[in-house]
Amino acid sequence: MNKTVAIVINTSWNIFNFRLGLLKALQEEGYKIVAIAPRDDYSEKLAALGFEYHNIDINNKGTNPVEDAKLVLEFYKLYKEIKPDILLQYTIKPNIYGSMAARMLKTPVISNISGLGTVFLNDSISSKIARFLYKVALKKNTVFFQNSDDRELFVNSNLIKVEQTSLVPGSGINTELFKPKEMQEKNKKELTFLFIARLVRDKGIVEYIEAIKKIKPQYFNSNFKVLGSLYPGNPTAIAQEELNIWVEDDYVEYLGHSDDVKSEILKVDCIVLPSYREGLSRVLLEAASLSKPIITTDTPGCRDVVDDGVNGYLCKVKDADSLAKQMKKMIVLSDEERSEMGQKGREKVIKEFDEKIVIERYRETISLILNS
Repeated sequence: MNKTVAIVINTSWNIFNFRLGLLKALQEEGYKIVAIAPRDDYSEKLAALGFEYHNIDINNKGTNPVEDAKLVLEFYKLYKEIKPDILLQYTIKPNIYGSMAARMLKTPVISNISGLGTVFLNDSISSKIARFLYKVALKKNTVFFQNSDDRELFVNSNLIKVEQTSLVPGSGINTELFKPKEMQEKNKKELTFLFIARLVRDKGIVEYIEAIKKIKPQYFNSNFKVLGSLYPGNPTAIAQEELNIWVEDDYVEYLGHSDDVKSEILKVDCIVLPSYREGLSRVLLEAASLSKPIITTDTPGCRDVVDDGVNGYLCKVKDADSLAKQMKKMIVLSDEERSEMGQKGREKVIKEFDEKIVIERYRETISLILNS
Protein backbone atom coordinates (compact mmCIF):
# COMPACT_ATOMS: atom_id res chain seq x y z
CA MET A 1 0.00 0.00 0.00
CA ASN A 2 1.26 3.48 -0.88
CA LYS A 3 2.53 5.65 1.95
CA THR A 4 0.54 8.85 2.54
CA VAL A 5 2.25 12.25 2.70
CA ALA A 6 0.05 15.10 3.95
CA ILE A 7 1.02 18.74 3.37
CA VAL A 8 -0.46 21.29 5.76
CA ILE A 9 -0.33 25.08 5.15
CA ASN A 10 -2.49 28.07 6.11
CA THR A 11 -3.79 28.64 2.55
CA SER A 12 -4.47 26.39 -0.46
CA TRP A 13 -3.08 29.27 -2.56
CA ASN A 14 0.33 28.75 -0.91
CA ILE A 15 0.36 25.02 -1.70
CA PHE A 16 -0.66 25.59 -5.32
CA ASN A 17 1.78 28.41 -6.01
CA PHE A 18 4.87 27.29 -4.09
CA ARG A 19 4.75 23.52 -3.40
CA LEU A 20 3.39 21.90 -6.57
CA GLY A 21 6.82 20.82 -7.84
CA LEU A 22 7.51 19.00 -4.58
CA LEU A 23 4.09 17.35 -4.44
CA LYS A 24 4.20 16.20 -8.06
CA ALA A 25 7.69 14.73 -7.54
CA LEU A 26 6.53 12.81 -4.44
CA GLN A 27 3.38 11.66 -6.26
CA GLU A 28 5.48 10.35 -9.16
CA GLU A 29 7.57 8.44 -6.62
CA GLY A 30 4.44 6.56 -5.52
CA TYR A 31 3.31 8.49 -2.47
CA LYS A 32 -0.36 9.32 -1.97
CA ILE A 33 -0.58 13.10 -1.52
CA VAL A 34 -3.10 14.75 0.79
CA ALA A 35 -3.42 18.56 0.90
CA ILE A 36 -4.80 20.14 4.09
CA ALA A 37 -5.53 23.89 4.13
CA PRO A 38 -8.39 26.37 4.46
CA ARG A 39 -10.69 26.30 1.45
CA ASP A 40 -10.07 29.04 -1.13
CA ASP A 41 -10.07 29.45 -4.92
CA TYR A 42 -7.13 27.04 -5.24
CA SER A 43 -8.52 24.11 -3.25
CA GLU A 44 -10.37 22.63 -6.23
CA LYS A 45 -7.29 23.13 -8.41
CA LEU A 46 -5.35 20.89 -6.01
CA ALA A 47 -8.05 18.23 -6.18
CA ALA A 48 -8.05 18.46 -10.00
CA LEU A 49 -4.35 17.57 -9.97
CA GLY A 50 -5.11 14.28 -8.22
CA PHE A 51 -4.35 15.32 -4.66
CA GLU A 52 -6.85 14.43 -1.94
CA TYR A 53 -7.98 17.70 -0.38
CA HIS A 54 -9.31 18.39 3.13
CA ASN A 55 -10.49 21.73 4.48
CA ILE A 56 -9.46 23.04 7.89
CA ASP A 57 -10.49 26.42 9.26
CA ILE A 58 -7.48 28.43 10.44
CA ASN A 59 -7.78 32.01 11.63
CA ASN A 60 -4.33 33.17 10.52
CA LYS A 61 -4.57 36.49 12.36
CA GLY A 62 -6.31 35.29 15.52
CA THR A 63 -4.67 34.88 18.94
CA ASN A 64 -7.65 33.57 20.92
CA PRO A 65 -6.40 30.66 23.11
CA VAL A 66 -9.81 28.95 23.13
CA GLU A 67 -9.94 29.12 19.33
CA ASP A 68 -6.39 27.74 19.09
CA ALA A 69 -7.20 24.89 21.50
CA LYS A 70 -10.11 23.96 19.25
CA LEU A 71 -7.72 24.03 16.27
CA VAL A 72 -5.54 21.38 17.95
CA LEU A 73 -8.64 19.22 18.29
CA GLU A 74 -9.59 19.80 14.63
CA PHE A 75 -6.10 18.81 13.51
CA TYR A 76 -6.27 15.71 15.74
CA LYS A 77 -9.62 14.57 14.31
CA LEU A 78 -8.49 15.17 10.73
CA TYR A 79 -5.13 13.40 11.15
CA LYS A 80 -6.84 10.47 12.87
CA GLU A 81 -9.24 10.17 9.94
CA ILE A 82 -6.62 10.50 7.18
CA LYS A 83 -3.90 8.46 8.93
CA PRO A 84 -0.92 10.07 7.12
CA ASP A 85 2.41 8.28 7.37
CA ILE A 86 4.19 11.65 7.55
CA LEU A 87 3.20 15.31 7.73
CA LEU A 88 4.87 18.23 5.96
CA GLN A 89 3.85 21.35 7.88
CA TYR A 90 4.41 25.01 7.03
CA THR A 91 3.41 28.37 8.58
CA ILE A 92 3.03 29.11 12.27
CA LYS A 93 -0.34 27.57 13.23
CA PRO A 94 0.12 24.23 11.44
CA ASN A 95 3.69 24.08 12.79
CA ILE A 96 2.49 24.65 16.37
CA TYR A 97 -1.02 23.23 16.67
CA GLY A 98 -0.72 20.62 13.93
CA SER A 99 2.45 19.32 15.58
CA MET A 100 0.71 19.02 18.95
CA ALA A 101 -2.02 16.92 17.35
CA ALA A 102 0.50 14.83 15.42
CA ARG A 103 2.46 13.99 18.57
CA MET A 104 -0.69 12.61 20.24
CA LEU A 105 -1.05 10.27 17.25
CA LYS A 106 2.70 9.52 17.06
CA THR A 107 2.77 10.77 13.43
CA PRO A 108 6.20 11.99 12.27
CA VAL A 109 6.45 15.61 11.14
CA ILE A 110 8.79 17.66 8.98
CA SER A 111 8.24 21.32 9.90
CA ASN A 112 9.38 24.11 7.61
CA ILE A 113 10.09 27.44 9.32
CA SER A 114 9.62 29.77 6.35
CA GLY A 115 9.91 33.01 8.31
CA LEU A 116 9.65 34.31 11.85
CA GLY A 117 7.23 37.20 11.31
CA THR A 118 6.24 39.49 14.16
CA VAL A 119 6.69 36.65 16.68
CA PHE A 120 10.43 37.29 16.72
CA LEU A 121 10.46 40.95 15.71
CA ASN A 122 9.16 42.11 19.10
CA ASP A 123 9.13 41.01 22.75
CA SER A 124 5.43 41.22 23.55
CA ILE A 125 3.61 38.75 25.81
CA SER A 126 1.96 37.10 22.79
CA SER A 127 5.39 36.68 21.17
CA LYS A 128 6.78 35.05 24.31
CA ILE A 129 3.82 32.67 24.39
CA ALA A 130 4.33 31.83 20.72
CA ARG A 131 8.00 30.99 21.35
CA PHE A 132 7.05 28.74 24.26
CA LEU A 133 4.48 26.99 22.07
CA TYR A 134 7.13 26.48 19.37
CA LYS A 135 9.39 24.84 21.97
CA VAL A 136 6.64 22.45 23.05
CA ALA A 137 5.36 21.70 19.54
CA LEU A 138 8.65 21.10 17.71
CA LYS A 139 10.19 18.81 20.33
CA LYS A 140 9.94 15.62 18.25
CA ASN A 141 9.91 17.13 14.74
CA THR A 142 12.49 17.27 12.00
CA VAL A 143 12.74 21.00 11.27
CA PHE A 144 13.82 22.65 8.02
CA PHE A 145 14.97 26.27 8.17
CA GLN A 146 15.34 28.54 5.16
CA ASN A 147 18.29 30.54 6.48
CA SER A 148 21.04 29.94 9.03
CA ASP A 149 20.13 33.02 11.12
CA ASP A 150 16.67 31.65 11.91
CA ARG A 151 18.11 28.26 12.79
CA GLU A 152 20.68 29.80 15.12
CA LEU A 153 17.98 31.90 16.79
CA PHE A 154 15.85 28.81 17.52
CA VAL A 155 18.82 26.78 18.75
CA ASN A 156 20.33 29.59 20.85
CA SER A 157 16.91 30.32 22.38
CA ASN A 158 16.69 26.64 23.41
CA LEU A 159 13.55 26.15 21.34
CA ILE A 160 15.04 23.20 19.48
CA LYS A 161 18.10 20.94 19.37
CA VAL A 162 20.51 21.53 16.50
CA GLU A 163 20.49 17.82 15.52
CA GLN A 164 16.78 18.14 14.66
CA THR A 165 17.48 20.83 12.09
CA SER A 166 18.51 21.17 8.48
CA LEU A 167 18.79 24.02 5.98
CA VAL A 168 16.82 24.09 2.73
CA PRO A 169 16.89 26.86 0.10
CA GLY A 170 13.33 28.11 0.59
CA SER A 171 10.60 26.46 -1.46
CA GLY A 172 12.99 26.34 -4.40
CA ILE A 173 12.52 27.89 -7.79
CA ASN A 174 11.57 26.18 -11.03
CA THR A 175 14.24 27.97 -13.05
CA GLU A 176 12.76 26.74 -16.34
CA LEU A 177 9.38 28.27 -15.51
CA PHE A 178 10.98 31.45 -14.15
CA LYS A 179 13.13 32.13 -17.17
CA PRO A 180 13.93 35.59 -18.59
CA LYS A 181 12.63 36.64 -21.98
CA GLU A 182 14.98 36.02 -24.90
CA MET A 183 15.09 39.74 -25.64
CA GLN A 184 14.72 42.05 -22.66
CA GLU A 185 13.24 45.42 -23.63
CA LYS A 186 15.63 48.34 -23.11
CA ASN A 187 14.39 51.78 -22.14
CA LYS A 188 17.14 54.40 -22.16
CA LYS A 189 15.04 57.20 -20.67
CA GLU A 190 13.11 55.54 -17.86
CA LEU A 191 13.89 53.03 -15.13
CA THR A 192 11.07 51.25 -13.31
CA PHE A 193 11.31 49.89 -9.77
CA LEU A 194 8.79 47.42 -8.36
CA PHE A 195 8.07 46.64 -4.69
CA ILE A 196 6.31 43.26 -4.26
CA ALA A 197 4.94 42.23 -0.85
CA ARG A 198 1.91 42.30 1.39
CA LEU A 199 1.34 45.90 2.42
CA VAL A 200 2.58 45.71 6.00
CA ARG A 201 5.28 47.88 7.56
CA ASP A 202 7.54 44.89 8.28
CA LYS A 203 8.09 44.55 4.52
CA GLY A 204 9.67 48.03 4.37
CA ILE A 205 6.93 49.71 2.34
CA VAL A 206 7.22 52.98 4.31
CA GLU A 207 10.99 53.12 3.73
CA TYR A 208 10.33 52.53 0.02
CA ILE A 209 7.96 55.51 -0.13
CA GLU A 210 10.39 57.72 1.86
CA ALA A 211 13.23 56.74 -0.48
CA ILE A 212 11.09 57.61 -3.52
CA LYS A 213 10.46 61.08 -2.06
CA LYS A 214 14.24 61.60 -1.95
CA ILE A 215 14.84 60.26 -5.47
CA LYS A 216 11.97 61.80 -7.48
CA PRO A 217 13.16 65.44 -7.61
CA GLN A 218 16.52 64.38 -9.07
CA TYR A 219 15.46 61.43 -11.24
CA PHE A 220 11.97 62.45 -12.35
CA ASN A 221 12.00 59.97 -15.26
CA SER A 222 12.14 56.98 -12.90
CA ASN A 223 8.94 55.04 -12.19
CA PHE A 224 7.96 53.34 -8.95
CA LYS A 225 5.33 50.63 -8.58
CA VAL A 226 3.79 48.58 -5.77
CA LEU A 227 2.30 45.10 -6.14
CA GLY A 228 0.64 43.39 -3.20
CA SER A 229 -2.51 43.04 -1.13
CA LEU A 230 -3.63 45.20 1.75
CA TYR A 231 -3.59 43.08 4.91
CA PRO A 232 -6.19 44.49 7.35
CA GLY A 233 -6.00 42.90 10.77
CA ASN A 234 -2.21 42.68 10.78
CA PRO A 235 -0.78 44.93 13.53
CA THR A 236 1.57 46.63 11.06
CA ALA A 237 -0.85 46.84 8.12
CA ILE A 238 -0.94 49.86 5.80
CA ALA A 239 -4.39 51.45 5.73
CA GLN A 240 -6.24 52.02 2.46
CA GLU A 241 -6.25 55.77 3.18
CA GLU A 242 -2.47 55.85 3.52
CA LEU A 243 -2.03 53.98 0.24
CA ASN A 244 -4.46 56.34 -1.48
CA ILE A 245 -2.37 59.37 -0.44
CA TRP A 246 0.82 57.82 -1.88
CA VAL A 247 -0.95 57.17 -5.18
CA GLU A 248 -2.65 60.60 -5.32
CA ASP A 249 0.67 62.34 -4.57
CA ASP A 250 2.14 60.46 -7.55
CA TYR A 251 4.84 58.63 -5.59
CA VAL A 252 3.79 55.16 -6.75
CA GLU A 253 1.53 53.33 -9.15
CA TYR A 254 -0.45 50.69 -7.24
CA LEU A 255 -0.97 47.49 -9.22
CA GLY A 256 -3.15 45.72 -6.65
CA HIS A 257 -2.85 41.94 -6.28
CA SER A 258 -1.80 39.58 -9.07
CA ASP A 259 -1.67 35.82 -9.50
CA ASP A 260 0.82 36.34 -12.32
CA VAL A 261 3.74 37.97 -10.49
CA LYS A 262 6.16 36.68 -13.11
CA SER A 263 4.64 38.90 -15.82
CA GLU A 264 4.86 41.96 -13.58
CA ILE A 265 8.52 41.30 -12.74
CA LEU A 266 9.38 40.94 -16.44
CA LYS A 267 7.93 44.41 -17.17
CA VAL A 268 10.28 46.28 -14.80
CA ASP A 269 14.01 46.96 -14.42
CA CYS A 270 14.65 46.34 -10.72
CA ILE A 271 12.89 44.66 -7.78
CA VAL A 272 12.96 46.36 -4.37
CA LEU A 273 12.21 44.63 -1.06
CA PRO A 274 13.38 46.54 2.05
CA SER A 275 11.95 43.87 4.41
CA TYR A 276 12.87 43.77 8.10
CA ARG A 277 13.33 39.98 7.97
CA GLU A 278 12.31 37.00 5.80
CA GLY A 279 12.57 33.23 5.94
CA LEU A 280 13.90 33.23 2.40
CA SER A 281 12.16 35.70 0.14
CA ARG A 282 10.29 33.96 -2.66
CA VAL A 283 9.88 37.25 -4.54
CA LEU A 284 13.63 37.84 -4.58
CA LEU A 285 14.29 34.30 -5.81
CA GLU A 286 11.75 34.74 -8.63
CA ALA A 287 13.25 38.11 -9.57
CA ALA A 288 16.79 36.75 -9.65
CA SER A 289 15.70 33.70 -11.66
CA LEU A 290 14.13 36.12 -14.17
CA SER A 291 17.48 37.96 -14.42
CA LYS A 292 16.36 41.12 -12.64
CA PRO A 293 18.76 43.08 -10.41
CA ILE A 294 17.58 43.46 -6.82
CA ILE A 295 17.76 46.00 -4.00
CA THR A 296 17.01 44.54 -0.58
CA THR A 297 18.01 44.75 3.06
CA ASP A 298 21.08 43.31 4.72
CA THR A 299 18.97 41.01 6.87
CA PRO A 300 18.21 37.26 7.15
CA GLY A 301 16.23 35.83 4.25
CA CYS A 302 17.07 38.79 1.99
CA ARG A 303 20.85 39.00 1.93
CA ASP A 304 20.96 35.25 1.19
CA VAL A 305 19.74 36.01 -2.35
CA VAL A 306 21.91 39.06 -3.09
CA ASP A 307 25.68 39.35 -3.28
CA ASP A 308 26.14 43.08 -2.78
CA GLY A 309 27.37 44.77 -5.95
CA VAL A 310 27.16 41.52 -7.95
CA ASN A 311 23.47 40.81 -8.61
CA GLY A 312 22.07 43.80 -6.73
CA TYR A 313 22.61 46.06 -3.74
CA LEU A 314 22.03 45.66 0.00
CA CYS A 315 20.79 48.53 2.15
CA LYS A 316 20.42 48.97 5.90
CA VAL A 317 17.22 47.82 7.61
CA LYS A 318 14.62 50.51 8.42
CA ASP A 319 16.81 53.14 6.71
CA ALA A 320 15.20 55.13 3.87
CA ASP A 321 18.42 57.10 3.26
CA SER A 322 20.41 53.91 2.72
CA LEU A 323 17.68 52.53 0.44
CA ALA A 324 17.55 55.74 -1.61
CA LYS A 325 21.34 55.68 -2.01
CA GLN A 326 21.25 52.15 -3.43
CA MET A 327 18.32 52.94 -5.72
CA LYS A 328 20.24 55.93 -7.11
CA LYS A 329 23.23 53.66 -7.76
CA MET A 330 20.95 51.37 -9.76
CA ILE A 331 19.56 54.29 -11.79
CA VAL A 332 22.99 55.51 -12.95
CA LEU A 333 24.16 52.08 -14.13
CA SER A 334 24.15 51.42 -17.86
CA ASP A 335 21.68 48.96 -19.39
CA GLU A 336 24.60 46.58 -19.90
CA GLU A 337 25.65 46.76 -16.25
CA ARG A 338 22.11 46.09 -15.02
CA SER A 339 21.79 43.23 -17.51
CA GLU A 340 25.01 41.68 -16.21
CA MET A 341 23.72 41.98 -12.64
CA GLY A 342 20.56 40.15 -13.67
CA GLN A 343 22.53 37.36 -15.34
CA LYS A 344 24.67 36.91 -12.21
CA GLY A 345 21.47 36.64 -10.14
CA ARG A 346 20.07 33.89 -12.37
CA GLU A 347 23.36 31.99 -12.17
CA LYS A 348 23.20 32.19 -8.36
CA VAL A 349 19.62 30.89 -8.23
CA ILE A 350 20.38 27.95 -10.53
CA LYS A 351 23.40 27.02 -8.42
CA GLU A 352 21.96 27.52 -4.92
CA PHE A 353 18.15 27.71 -4.99
CA ASP A 354 16.84 25.45 -7.76
CA GLU A 355 13.65 23.56 -6.86
CA LYS A 356 15.42 20.26 -7.57
CA ILE A 357 17.68 20.82 -4.53
CA VAL A 358 14.65 21.23 -2.23
CA ILE A 359 12.81 18.23 -3.69
CA GLU A 360 15.84 15.99 -3.22
CA ARG A 361 16.22 17.09 0.42
CA TYR A 362 12.59 16.24 1.14
CA ARG A 363 12.83 12.91 -0.69
CA GLU A 364 15.87 11.87 1.32
CA THR A 365 14.42 12.98 4.66
CA ILE A 366 10.99 11.40 4.11
CA SER A 367 12.60 8.11 3.07
CA LEU A 368 14.91 8.17 6.10
CA ILE A 369 12.07 8.83 8.56
CA LEU A 370 9.64 6.28 7.07
CA ASN A 371 12.28 3.55 6.87
CA SER A 372 13.81 4.10 10.31
